Amino acid sequence: MEERNNMETNESEAVLSSGEGFTAFNFGGYHIRFRAPYSLERYVDVVKWDDGYLVVMAKYSHNAEPEEEYIDLKPILAGLYIDSDAFLKPIKTVRVAYA
Repeated sequence: MEERNNMETNESEAVLSSGEGFTAFNFGGYHIRFRAPYSLERYVDVVKWDDGYLVVMAKYSHNAEPEEEYIDLKPILAGLYIDSDAFLKPIKTVRVAYA
């Protein structure tokens, strides 16, 4: 699932968020959504960005404290027929944001 969207604040920063049962990753005019874990309340912080692999802190309904979570974007992009190398190369940082 992808739609064009302009939520980025600069050309090298991507935005991660969640809502309505989905995780959203926004960059380069793309709004990519994929199924989030059922108990995810929200992403709290991005701990590490490594060329498509994210380590994030996530708040789940079953735990009072945020937990470390891992997201690998490469298989998601491949499933959408997006060239992951070209798409991910310009991303230098990822931040969590909510509307």
